[in-house]
Amino acid sequence: MEKILTKSTKKISSVSIEFERYLISQINLNNRLIAILGARGVGKTTLLLQLAKKSSKQVLYVALDDLFFSGNTLYTLAEDFQKTGGELLLLDEVHKYPNWSREIKLIYDDFANLQVVFTSSSILDIYRGESDLSRRAISYHLNALSFREYLLYYEKIELPKLDLKQIIENHACLSLDITQQFKPFQYFKQYIETGAYPYYNNNAAEYYQQILNTLNLILDVDLQGITNLNYDTISKLKRLLYVIATNVPFIPNISKLSEHIGIHRNVLVQTLQLLDKAELIHTLYNKNTSISSLTKPNKIWLRNTNLNYAISSENVNVGNIRETFFIQHLNNLHQISLPSKGDFLVDDTYTFEIGGKNKPQKQLIGINNAFLVKDDIEIGVNNTIPLWLFGLIY
Repeated sequence: MEKILTKSTKKISSVSIEFERYLISQINLNNRLIAILGARGVGKTTLLLQLAKKSSKQVLYVALDDLFFSGNTLYTLAEDFQKTGGELLLLDEVHKYPNWSREIKLIYDDFANLQVVFTSSSILDIYRGESDLSRRAISYHLNALSFREYLLYYEKIELPKLDLKQIIENHACLSLDITQQFKPFQYFKQYIETGAYPYYNNNAAEYYQQILNTLNLILDVDLQGITNLNYDTISKLKRLLYVIATNVPFIPNISKLSEHIGIHRNVLVQTLQLLDKAELIHTLYNKNTSISSLTKPNKIWLRNTNLNYAISSENVNVGNIRETFFIQHLNNLHQISLPSKGDFLVDDTYTFEIGGKNKPQKQLIGINNAFLVKDDIEIGVNNTIPLWLFGLIY
């Protein structure tokens, strides 16, 4: 126990709170059990340590893959910690500990004065299994860095956070004001290529290799922990990600893909849903589609633009990149589906068509609440909105 406390103190004292993710201000720390979900590499550990550093409570941070647990249980650790006055227990990567769900439930039920915050991979359903956490845990999701966060973290440029309604109703004035402070296209390309994760060190090759290493861990470890896909199938899924990266957008033919990859259609559909949950891809469906575990997606994109460059830097398609940027910023806050006309339907209300600066309006004629989102423009007019502005949405 003493070694765990010492490790915790060192970890917490070494973390910086100079830059904080958007999510940290949204977490209601009055809840007794909090789950922070997110893809590998987005910064969940740093966020957890920052919560510890800002807390006035007696706190313990522990990673669940620590060798301490080879001879001790999580429940016993929590019991000993609360006996000595412990108030806030921070558990990192709970999925690396067997039976974590059951023990967290018991900790919640047995130690009323102990608050628990834990992180987990998005690919796991924290409410599935023997222990019902759905009535106990309040969940939050941590996205990759937005364009706004990238500017603050890497370039020390602070811009306001905008919501979708502000952008739609007042984009011309907003973009005019903001572009008087900085030039978005001085930084936009860099964000598109290397700005989604908080570990870029000015070496693109190393950065992309780190992304690919993370991708392999998700496929080879996380996905394998849930499914029984063999090595050959996993290799084919990696090739599928390459195909998605190089198409605009990827429209899956499930029957042909199933035959090519060599797995049953239904298994393939479920695997695509898991890849979406693991935050490697975005799967979207036509409006009013009733989605089940066997419903095939109508279109697929990679989860963020950096994945495109890491997987296929020589064959990146600009149209794919524009659409990916738009989805990655709106997907966590809004419902997105595919309309009969236009590229995206947001919250069943707003239709968006995405394109370059010469994109015409003709595909939006006759559609209410329709907007043309253009890359390569700083300021829009009427229903034409600059693409980069959506990067300030969180």
